[in-house]
Formats: sequence, structure tokens, C-alpha cells
Amino acid sequence: MKRSTTLAAAGLVAGLAAAALTGCSSGSSGGPTGAGALDDALKQGGTITYWAWSSASKDKVAAFEKAYPKVTVKYVNAGSGGDEYTKITNAIKAGSGAPDVAQFEYTALSQFSLAGDLVDLAPYGFDKLEDQYSTGTWSAVQSGDKVYALPEDSGPMAMFYNKRVFDEHGITVPTTWDEFVADAQKLHAADPNTYLTSDGGDGLFTSSMIWQAGGHPYKVDGTKVTIDLQDSGTKKWTAVWNELVEGQLLSPTPAYTDDWYKQLGSGEIAALVSGAWMPGLLTTSAPEASGDWRAAPMPTYDGTPASANYGGSAQAVVKGSKNAALAAAFVKWIDSSDEAVDINIKAGSFPATTKALGSSALVDQAPEYFGDQKINEVLLEASKSVPADWQYLPYQTYASSIFADSVGQAYASHSDLNAGLKQWQSALVSYGKDQGFSVTAG
Repeated sequence: MKRSTTLAAAGLVAGLAAAALTGCSSGSSGGPTGAGALDDALKQGGTITYWAWSSASKDKVAAFEKAYPKVTVKYVNAGSGGDEYTKITNAIKAGSGAPDVAQFEYTALSQFSLAGDLVDLAPYGFDKLEDQYSTGTWSAVQSGDKVYALPEDSGPMAMFYNKRVFDEHGITVPTTWDEFVADAQKLHAADPNTYLTSDGGDGLFTSSMIWQAGGHPYKVDGTKVTIDLQDSGTKKWTAVWNELVEGQLLSPTPAYTDDWYKQLGSGEIAALVSGAWMPGLLTTSAPEASGDWRAAPMPTYDGTPASANYGGSAQAVVKGSKNAALAAAFVKWIDSSDEAVDINIKAGSFPATTKALGSSALVDQAPEYFGDQKINEVLLEASKSVPADWQYLPYQTYASSIFADSVGQAYASHSDLNAGLKQWQSALVSYGKDQGFSVTAG
């Protein structure tokens, strides 16, 4: 899982709502459609360009070209998140240079689909594939009767913890958030250099935590948007997280830095609530802690199992592709074929297909780093308890890019997160209106 780079996000959605309002809708880019069109395109062959960043991309391209030797796929790693999205947006505006297929985080799909920049894949029969994917990932790629992408992976959340540190301090694995806060207090009191967890202020993480709490702060119906970052789910989350923020119980070390990884390796940060991509990151970036870490379900508010998705991505066909049918056939193969999904699993991705989620290849993995625990059993159960009907903003990438200006300040000053969330909401309402959306504050 690659986290998004959002510094260039502000320019990504300019005119997005206007494009939707003027009838700029995505389509099949001409040519025959239907499932048969995909077979015909593969038989005829041709060349397509594919932009992606995931570690398995090159291997999947090689496997696809071996299976379909008449097709050439020009793979380009154009950067992740905002870097890639800016390049795609600029190429579309210029009328040339855009890829046929690109990888998108789920949080970014709606801004491109609403702007008419993605091909609707339903005419190729992709609307019949819904039962092949987990509910949370499918809802991220579908809008009404349109399907704009196929899920590649998912990020169901769990708690990853350092068993050695827990055992040394007599900490039992928390099952509720109240227990989690109590453990954070106990651990930091025993050793002021050690923290139970880390969170320096991440907009996507915040949204996922609100999701787990049952919140629905973003509601989108075409160009009509409602933002309520004080709904019941949000308040439920801040009631817990404020105790950590205001009590200075979160590691102050910036996440994803060398020092952060060192603290994960040493045990000075003893747990992380994160997505299914975190085990791979821990294994490669904090190897000295091999054997110490374990996985457990996310703590909950009332004992009822609940998780959320944090991260994950999909492949889509970009508007303007001169061979949309071939591009769609490629997307279908790399995101649904057994061979491609197996490549993803071996690369450490958590799959989105229901078939793979129940496979022994996934469930029976027992990594030495996690003490030979079958951690995917935990993640599989987490994927089944993700609340439905979640929506992202059509400018979620931009929203994450300005999170530090408001909520991030609450983290820095160890003050009430609700005040920061209200500021963030005000900025998002104003921005959405400036882009032509009809935005209502909840």
C-alpha cells in the first residue's frame, strides 16, 4: 500500500463540478462494447500504456503479456497519489499523453469520475462482477449504474502491537477503546520514552476512524455535497482520541520517517491501528523487531466487531484511450484473474476479491515477523465488519492536503480535535462551493 502524496492536490479538482454540470460524462470512448468486445480486443492485440506504483505492477504486466503475446503494455511508474493524479490531470487537459489505464486510490476515484475523466466499464459487463469483490471495495468503484474501476487491494484495519513490550509492562491486548486509552496511560507512565501508539494528524486516518465509529461525515449525490464533521460517529471517535491528544499520549515523532521506523523497531512505539498494508511496511522498515509483533482486531466502542478501510486502490481506464476495450480487458485480467491476484498476495497486498479472501494462500500465511501468527485471519475478519454506505468527498485528496492547517494544529497544541474538525469542515465547504458544488454544512 502506497500512501498518497497530496501537496499538489489543490489543482486536481478545479472545474470538476462544472464539468459534471455541463454534461461531461465518462463513456466507453467509442467502439464496440459488451463482454465479447474484450475477447475480440485481446485476440486482435495492440499497445496500451499503464501508470501504476504498486510493487506488484511490473510482475502482473509481465504475466499478462505472457498470457496475451499480441498485447504490449508500456508500464510507467508515474509516482503515487497526488504526483500521479496531477500528471494525469495535466495530460487530459492537454489532450495527449494520458495513460490508457491508471491506478487510483479509492479516495481519488470520485474526483476523476465526476469530472468525466474515467471510462464507464459497465457496458463491458463489469457491472456483473460485483459479487466477486468485497463490499467495501466495490462500493468505492461503483456510482449508480456505472462502474469506473476494478478493485485491486483493500486496507481493512486492525491493531498491530509489539507483544514483547506488552508482556514487559503487563499490558493485555485491549478490546475496547477505553481499555486502549488506559493502556496508553499505563505504558507512558511506566516509561516516558515509550508510547502506545502514534498519530501525528492524517486526514485519511481520521476519516477511517470516524468510519469505524459509524460516522457518515461526507454525503455525496452528484454535485450535491453535505459535510458534517460533528455527526455522532465523529463525536464518538473524538471523545476517545481527545484523551490521547490532550494527554500527550501519542508519539510526537512524524510518521513514516527514519526515526519513526526506529521507534517501531525498538518498541518505543508499541502499537499501530492501521490498514492491512502495515505488516509489509513493518517487515521491510523495522526488521529488527522481527518476532515481536502481532495482530489483533481493532478495539471497539461496545464490543461489537467493527473495522474500516484505510487505503487501497483500483485500476481504471482513462478517458481518451484509443483502445478502451483492450484497456478494459487488461484491467479485468490484472484485477480478477487468479494469477494476477496471487502475484498481489505474494507482494504483500491484501486482496479485494472474495475468492482470494477465503483462499489458503492468504489465510495460511504465518510470517516469522509476527511470531508465526496467521495475521490474515485477523484481517479477513476485519474485512467482514466494515460498516457499509461510506462515502468520500469528490475532492478528498484535496481535503487530506489541508488537514494539517486545521486539525493538525489541534494535534500540535494538544487541544480539542473538535475545534480543528470544525475549521476543516468550514474550509472544505468553502472550497467545494468555489469548485461549483452545492455544499451544505451538516
